[in-house]
Amino acid sequence: MIKNYLLLICLLGVSAVASAENIQLNQSVPAVSVTDKGELVMNNDGKLDYQPWKSQQLVGKVRTIQHIAGRSSAKELNAPLVEAIKQAKFPHDSYQTTTIINTDDAIFGTGVFVKNSVEDSKKEFPYSQFIVDSEGTVKNAWGLKPESSAIIVLDNQGKVLFFKDGELNTQEVQKVISLLVSSLNQ
Repeated sequence: MIKNYLLLICLLGVSAVASAENIQLNQSVPAVSVTDKGELVMNNDGKLDYQPWKSQQLVGKVRTIQHIAGRSSAKELNAPLVEAIKQAKFPHDSYQTTTIINTDDAIFGTGVFVKNSVEDSKKEFPYSQFIVDSEGTVKNAWGLKPESSAIIVLDNQGKVLFFKDGELNTQEVQKVISLLVSSLNQ
């Protein structure tokens, strides 16, 4: 019994170390595809639809990626950063916010509410990118924490400039905004 317990602790430790290395500064995020649901797009007639999404599509613009569990508590973790980005009014031709919602990590029975919230957000912010990941594919590929919110800032070449899995403090929010401003001015 004790051996099994120690083995479990060792495996969890190795898993945490491996996860921490999935997203590295000055590298692209690990390649991943979301085919079940995927990117929410607005058609010319204003209707919403889903299409497959790949992380390789993250080049061409400076962007902030917010990966969140499909829970209101996860959404609120980095709400101050989202508000700061809205206030900054970055140019849509060179900046994009990409929100990846892991609906596999939602409270049972809330999936419909999460889906409706994402669709309302797409209508309010049509220039932002929303990806619905119903299988937790991105979380697993990138080694992210459950029930959390991760923030990743990419330059226009898709290289990671900033990464934190969890709530950003005030200084980190300011750092992200400064990184975005300097990257957009290059």
